[in-house]
Amino acid sequence: MKLVRDYLTLFSISGAIVALDQWSKYFVRSRLAFGEAWSPFEWLSPYARFVHWNNTGAAFGMFPQGSLVFTIVAIVVALAIIYYYPQVPKTELALRIALGLQLGGALGNLISRLTVGVVTDFISVGRFPVFNVADSSISIGVVVLLLGMWNEERATRRLAAEGADAGGSASEDKNESVQTE
Repeated sequence: MKLVRDYLTLFSISGAIVALDQWSKYFVRSRLAFGEAWSPFEWLSPYARFVHWNNTGAAFGMFPQGSLVFTIVAIVVALAIIYYYPQVPKTELALRIALGLQLGGALGNLISRLTVGVVTDFISVGRFPVFNVADSSISIGVVVLLLGMWNEERATRRLAAEGADAGGSASEDKNESVQTE
């Protein structure tokens, strides 16, 4: 039962990401022809739009010839996250959320590679490469992970500083009591 509870957060987050990712890719493939763009407002089109695009490489279209490599990497990453997750303390919520986002993104693009043969990208913002929900989830997971690590480091330094101040105060009090005797 404990193992089920350990994985509940991971599979809830990653499951929601996979579902949203797969639905959005299916929606784009069924509504837009390859290369076709759509924007809800004409004035928004130069800045943000939906574009039906295929990607055989990594996130944001990097390394387009690496489909097999990225399929293997996604499998290894997913298995590593699933193995490592129960070892993450419950108090490290940022790390747990980050791993859920990264697992969902990795599985979303893996499912696309295995079922469709390519990853459907469709979110186009300015001149930035076209991406999808899974790519966003992986990127946001990395940001959450980095912010969590930064916050944890700050808390550790603060506790160390408070401990040093408390230790220093105790030494000073001891010295004062010796001098007054």
